[in-house]
Amino acid sequence: MHKLIRVALFTIALSTAAGGFAQEREAKVRKDRKTVEEAGYWIYNDLPKALAQAKETGKPLLVALRCIPCEACAQLDAQIVDRDPVVNKLLDQFVCVRVVQTNGLDLSLFQYDYDQSFAAFFLNADGTIYGRYGTRSHETESERDVSVEGFARALEGALELHQQFPQVKQTLAAKRGPAPLYAVPEEFPFLKGRFTSKLDYQGNVVKSCIHCHQVGEAMKLAYREKGEAIPDTALYPYPLPNVLGLTLDPRERAKVTEVALGSSADQDGFREGDEITSLSGQPLLSIADVQWVLHRAGETGLLTAEIVREGKPLRLALTLSAGWRQKGNISWRAGSWDLRRMTTGGMRLDDLSAADRKAAGLADDVLALRARMVPDWAGKTGHGAAHGAGFKKGDILVELDGQSQRLTESQWLTRLVNSKKAGDRVKVALLRDGKRMILELPMQ
Repeated sequence: MHKLIRVALFTIALSTAAGGFAQEREAKVRKDRKTVEEAGYWIYNDLPKALAQAKETGKPLLVALRCIPCEACAQLDAQIVDRDPVVNKLLDQFVCVRVVQTNGLDLSLFQYDYDQSFAAFFLNADGTIYGRYGTRSHETESERDVSVEGFARALEGALELHQQFPQVKQTLAAKRGPAPLYAVPEEFPFLKGRFTSKLDYQGNVVKSCIHCHQVGEAMKLAYREKGEAIPDTALYPYPLPNVLGLTLDPRERAKVTEVALGSSADQDGFREGDEITSLSGQPLLSIADVQWVLHRAGETGLLTAEIVREGKPLRLALTLSAGWRQKGNISWRAGSWDLRRMTTGGMRLDDLSAADRKAAGLADDVLALRARMVPDWAGKTGHGAAHGAGFKKGDILVELDGQSQRLTESQWLTRLVNSKKAGDRVKVALLRDGKRMILELPMQ
């Protein structure tokens, strides 16, 4: 077949697939609204109505924020919306509202990990936050992070706090963050003029929606546009407790299932089976509450943890050492998509295993990132820049800008985004078929 004909057919196939995917996403959003409204259990996309109902009934408010087209956490979302028996009676004690957009979202109240596809807030009608729910550590898998049992435990905890509200209100003040950069997402420069405060159900709903991850991306770009360094709180948002050596049970509020040997948590005295009831004085309803405390914490310091061990209360100090945030992995995050465009030209990079390092003659403490993906996409996304500069899948990157110390892909992304500017060209040494080469990687 003639080459031009093959290219044309391939382009048509891609366009058809993209069109079908867009139609599928559109259908999902419209079906979700129809299904939930017909069931009658949830207030749909009307937060003012939910707040008014909470004030009238005296019930606490459950706000479920859900990116419908995203598949991660879809199972948990379905269990909650369909009122799984585990949560059914608990949900009856809340005013439940489902929000499927961030357009018009009050960012002074709804501060959370914007790389989620499902997040929940438990609120008093006056806006006091009892807690958050929703944790994510992988692009597609969610079993290690969330569960309907864990959500039920968070609901129970919110009800307990609601019953004690006058006594605990002051304790809950720290669950609300400082004033945001912009009041609502559509005011960010990156989003302004492209979106309004409402979804367009008369036209294309999906295209009119500001997705959660776009809020996080807009925050980072706001710093870039001002010529300021992006802070670590934006680059490494809502750290998972495993950066300090703690693995928590997704079926519980904040129960330790594993403490990494030699980690700061291990040295601080945490043990498997510990139930962390509060951190920095804040009561914990879920892993997301732990992440909130870590997100607001300083670069160094001690966090006071109240725990229960074998039925007995105990107080421990959780140590934050210099650089603790940078131990986190941000590669799975949707927000890393734009960082990757800026700093790797679209490449996906994997740290070499010990065996592969040995085979390549590379020490454990040096840079050795294999290019798992080098897209050849042309066009506006900029994710084909590395391919255009000569990089290939399988290349082992061993030196960055004259430095060879070991880096993860996350550290590569965050280091370059703040040390380089668009238009810079960074020299990268690599191994290809055992031979050393030098290429220049364009920053975008």
